[in-house]
Amino acid sequence: MRLRRNTVAEICFFTVILFIPALAPAQQTKSASGTSVEVVVGVEPKHGNEVPTITEQDVIVSQGRDRRQVTGWVPAAEDRAGLALAILIDDGAGISFGSQMEDIRAFIQKQAPATLVAVGYMQHGTVFMAHDFTRDHAAAAKSLRLPMAFAGADASPYLSLNDFIKKWPANPAIARREVLMITNGIDTLYGGGYQDPYVDETIKNAQCAGIVVFSIYTPAAGHLGHSYWRINWGQNYLSQLSEETGGESYYFLGPQAPVSFGPYLNEMTRQLGHQFLLTFVAKTQQKAGTESVKVSTEIRDVDLLAQDKVCVPASAE
Repeated sequence: MRLRRNTVAEICFFTVILFIPALAPAQQTKSASGTSVEVVVGVEPKHGNEVPTITEQDVIVSQGRDRRQVTGWVPAAEDRAGLALAILIDDGAGISFGSQMEDIRAFIQKQAPATLVAVGYMQHGTVFMAHDFTRDHAAAAKSLRLPMAFAGADASPYLSLNDFIKKWPANPAIARREVLMITNGIDTLYGGGYQDPYVDETIKNAQCAGIVVFSIYTPAAGHLGHSYWRINWGQNYLSQLSEETGGESYYFLGPQAPVSFGPYLNEMTRQLGHQFLLTFVAKTQQKAGTESVKVSTEIRDVDLLAQDKVCVPASAE
């Protein structure tokens, strides 16, 4: 028992040291015609695996009924490939998670050498770091452990993610900050139904920070692992979170555990390899807040995945 308390205390200490509290907004620059905003956009073919060439002139950004000026469209590659990827695991996950650990370790070690990877466990509305961001992918993979699966660990994964986002400082040298969230998605603090205020707040903060969230469902330990009503809402919330931040949510086959995370992790690796950095001029309003945007293209047989809102400051007028 003493060993466990010491371990948690050490994790808490390193969490405080390694994360400087700061909610970093997506990159913004004010101009006379609006605010320049940069977001991450995924390019996904509708059929097959071949991604067509898309130029800056092919990208359409709409804010309400207005088409906004696109000022940049560059592949997230070479000197712009910077990626910090946080793998956040629900500490209330059930025993089936153990069979997925080798797939997750393989996924971590397949990341590009320059990619920073961190591993953390979500519980009690915060994240306890198993390994901070590192380019030593073998060390990050080794830090994986079985979830504790005790009561209360899975109170709300959205509070945990929100806390993590607020403490994740931006780094101009790293253009992409992305999360893989492995959880049942159930918010026991709210229950179920639209709109969950904890989910909505987390989405807003992720959008303002320019953070893309991917998610994979895994069952909870105990009763929540077979409560179909709660599981249904949990999977809906995960889909909403990923969709509205420009990511992808995997697995919608009911309450049972996925046979393997492998196909989903392979798909995510492919998606990370087809991302672009889009810069456009967002129109400001009298009050600061989030503005709905739509990123699209007239190129056939391809979808563009991007957050559906951006944060803009108040106009100077």
